[in-house]
Amino acid sequence: MKERLEELQQEALAKVEQADSVQGLKDVKVEYLGKKGPITEVLRGMGKLSKEERPVIGQLANDVRESIAQAIETKQTALEDAELEKQLEEESIDVTLPARPVKVGGPHLLTSIVEEIEDLFIGMGFEIKEGPEVETDYYNFEALNLPKGHPARDMQDSFYVTEELLMRTHTSPVQARTMGAKDGSEPVKMICPGKVYRRDTDDATHSHQFTQIEGLLVDKNVRMSDLKGVLNAFAKQMFGADREIRLRPSFFPFTEPSVEMDISCKVCGGKGCSVCKGTGWIEILGGGMVHPNVLEMAGYDPKEYSGFAFGMGPERIAMLKYGVDDIRHFYTNDVRFLEQYHKA
Repeated sequence: MKERLEELQQEALAKVEQADSVQGLKDVKVEYLGKKGPITEVLRGMGKLSKEERPVIGQLANDVRESIAQAIETKQTALEDAELEKQLEEESIDVTLPARPVKVGGPHLLTSIVEEIEDLFIGMGFEIKEGPEVETDYYNFEALNLPKGHPARDMQDSFYVTEELLMRTHTSPVQARTMGAKDGSEPVKMICPGKVYRRDTDDATHSHQFTQIEGLLVDKNVRMSDLKGVLNAFAKQMFGADREIRLRPSFFPFTEPSVEMDISCKVCGGKGCSVCKGTGWIEILGGGMVHPNVLEMAGYDPKEYSGFAFGMGPERIAMLKYGVDDIRHFYTNDVRFLEQYHKA
């Protein structure tokens, strides 16, 4: 039995040495150290041995099993190291090669314009206010001096959800809500950017959904000259210190008097060209003094308080500032267009 164990040990160690894969080692281990292996078969015959021989053969069997297991473990480590080395050689990376460029996203052009405008007005002491896009008829129209049946409602063809709910047609309702929350006793100085909705045919200059930024200042002794000063500072910071502005009489139901503001054409410097249609001026926004009826409905005494309001479209400002010729570019998400205005 001793000779048989030594013979099995030599056979197993020889096969371990010849094994060229981890799977081959597992097969050797199962073959010699498994429950049905030859070493186990030898041990089953120990019952026929004398009491003196049993511990000697038992110790020898354990030594054989341990030597085979140790050899398998050592060989397995060597094979795994070799496989890893081979893998590293095959998958080696040339660190001297230029890296592949990683494209990083950035703010949308409209987002950048809105944030730039917000920064300008925050610098002048204005707060940023927001409101719901699904608005009540009262705040969208009535609180802004547009009672039911008023012909000026036709200027803003609306998306109605119910008879009293609609998609807001401008961000002026935020102004009405903000003034109403002040109970007619505190000044208001705010701008309200956001999306607005009107039933319109989409083309190069119109969209059924667009962005609007409206501003409002209500306090004692507010005059038209204050409005002009704010808009003049805005135009010069947004379009350049050499830009001039002019105010033309206009009509809006919620302001009286009302004005349209033009800026001098940057292409011709005010001399007249095809961009400004020969006038030297380009219309950019509307505004005026807050109508006394609007102040009164918000709880302010028109004899004590006055204010100005204005509204602009970031899309139009972006089109003028960057020469974009179609408003639909802002919403179609063409990567070729967006990449032109991406700031790394």
